[in-house]
Amino acid sequence: MSKEELKIGEISKPRFEFRTFGQCFKNAEKRMARLSVPVPEKVWERQSEEIYIMSRTNDINNTKIRDGKMDIKTYVQTVSGLEQWNPLMKAEFPITAEILEKEVFPAFQVKMPKLTQTQYSFDEFIAMVDEHPDLQAVRVHKQRFGYMVNNTICEVGNVLINGAKVVTINSESTEVDDILKTIRDIGLEGVENINYLQAIKRVIGMINKPLAN
Repeated sequence: MSKEELKIGEISKPRFEFRTFGQCFKNAEKRMARLSVPVPEKVWERQSEEIYIMSRTNDINNTKIRDGKMDIKTYVQTVSGLEQWNPLMKAEFPITAEILEKEVFPAFQVKMPKLTQTQYSFDEFIAMVDEHPDLQAVRVHKQRFGYMVNNTICEVGNVLINGAKVVTINSESTEVDDILKTIRDIGLEGVENINYLQAIKRVIGMINKPLAN
């Protein structure tokens, strides 16, 4: 069976990912840029403002809000140290109480607050999160630079987590071996694989653990 040809910015079957966070990955960044094939101009640099909803009791469902839309992905498996995540839910605001009750709060794995309305605006939802003892809304600004190495979709990102600056670097693909080769080629062997959930929790103190450097 031939391998899927990945294209940046297009949906493929569920991918595996290596990602890490720290203060500096300059050597790996330089190698990634030099080894990359040309990529579409639209992914040279992208910026976004997002809100991640952190739950003290959940590490398997990743919830973020961008451009008024909520996106939840769920952890599937780890293969050769690489994580696979699948889409779980997408919804727009205002969001119905039924979706909150049946999909969103179960994904957070926390006690359901009392819902008194049939639907909730973005501001009303964030207020509900702020009032919940096990939830925290975290503002994340991303400046991402896209590359493609060994037919894996790669990026280097400058990330502000509630204003705290960190750097992320990643490689993702449907093919595990291609990611592992990319990790070797850019010099990140032995570096901890840290997803966004874990990185944000470490930065805000919800997890007492450092980043990769």
